[in-house]
Amino acid sequence: MRIAQRLDELGVDVIEAGFAAVSDGEFAAVRSIAQQGLKAEVASAGRGIQNDVDAVIKSGVQTMCMIIPTSDLHIECKLRKTHDQVLKITEECVTYAKAHGLKVDLLAEDATRSNFDYLLKVFQTATDCGVDRITPCDTVGILTPDRAYDFFIKLTDSIKTPVGVHCHNDFGMAVANTIAALGAGAQMVHGTINGLGERAGNAALEEIAISLRSLYQQQLNIKTELFYSTSQLVSRLTGIYTQPNKAIVGENAFKHESGIHTQGMLANPLTYEPFTPEMVGCTRRIAPGKHSGSHAIKTDLDIMGIKPTEEQFKEIFQRIKELGDKGKNIMDADVLAIAENIMHLDGIKPIKLQEMTFVGGGAVTATASVRLCINGKDTWGTAVGVGPVDATINAVKNAIKEKELITLEQYNVKAITGGTDAMVEVVVHMRKGNRFVTAMGVCEDIVKASIDAVISCMNVLITDYSNTNNKT
Repeated sequence: MRIAQRLDELGVDVIEAGFAAVSDGEFAAVRSIAQQGLKAEVASAGRGIQNDVDAVIKSGVQTMCMIIPTSDLHIECKLRKTHDQVLKITEECVTYAKAHGLKVDLLAEDATRSNFDYLLKVFQTATDCGVDRITPCDTVGILTPDRAYDFFIKLTDSIKTPVGVHCHNDFGMAVANTIAALGAGAQMVHGTINGLGERAGNAALEEIAISLRSLYQQQLNIKTELFYSTSQLVSRLTGIYTQPNKAIVGENAFKHESGIHTQGMLANPLTYEPFTPEMVGCTRRIAPGKHSGSHAIKTDLDIMGIKPTEEQFKEIFQRIKELGDKGKNIMDADVLAIAENIMHLDGIKPIKLQEMTFVGGGAVTATASVRLCINGKDTWGTAVGVGPVDATINAVKNAIKEKELITLEQYNVKAITGGTDAMVEVVVHMRKGNRFVTAMGVCEDIVKASIDAVISCMNVLITDYSNTNNKT
């Protein structure tokens, strides 16, 4: 429901809410979304059989995405029917669905491996029965952009019913094939957030939309500034996280480390960004690392009010390079610690954890309480959450929210040793305004590791030595 509501807010035209006939739970979910009064047209997928059509009708959606195989391989090996029988099924099911008030989008499964003349017969049969849209599916992703263009030119020249495009990403070309199809006359795109889908996934909606807007200057109804937060929402709710270098919404999409890149970025972001992070609701980040140039590290230190001498800066810079050469993933908290050590700064952290308690799990609501010392003054925070980690992080945020507006953007955890007493590594990404930083916590206790990482991030974000005398 939360994903459907976000997609509606995002501005998509049609939401395929699920497969109404697959289970009682799926039916209930599809029906519930259909009853929300969303602006988007709500659809359900279903096969070309009457039971599936009936389930879609009962679910209360407006549209059925009717899946009918059209390739010899699928018809003979999966359906075990003749080509004439599939034409009959198409006629009967489309007629039946239309008679019961549904819009129908006919999805020809494995269309791109079908005999083209037979595919046209299926589509023409559906058109004669009043189908609203036809969508050939590149079910195993075998199209290339040039073949996609030729395929859709032939199809749109032959069939006057509105044509959609549904591409899978088995060869990594789903988005390119989709855009080629649009150039050839397709009028509707099937896409998914983060490219989710069977096997290697489907065409990523965010990549299609930003490409159309930035590369083709197309005006869309999509609120592209919601893409990053939508990607994060879908990742959290599905448990399927995007690769860091995922286009448009990946963690590294606007992260710059290389010295060559950061120098250009600091001069003018257009040097290494084809569109602004604000377009997708993201923020730019200059990340420390062994590839970092001196400009990036100096900028990072300047933000924290740290003014090293030339010799001190050379030593800080060299230490960062050495850490990177040893394979360490350098965090912003590491840069601060290195500078404090080399410059003999006081290193007094603005935020210190004094006390932490938490209960919960299972049938008990997770609740946490923390006592922090912020710039020498104690403050308490309490909160609930979906588990002890979530509750404790929320408690820390509540303890400081009136003093510093800092948000948790990402949370990643992994075990780095085996056994029940495994050491756990937690990496968090946090933001204050337009500044984005990272820190790590390592401990046998996942809650303690999480809070160490969160507080380290917060300390980097609020550290300011500009009003103190740097010791040399």
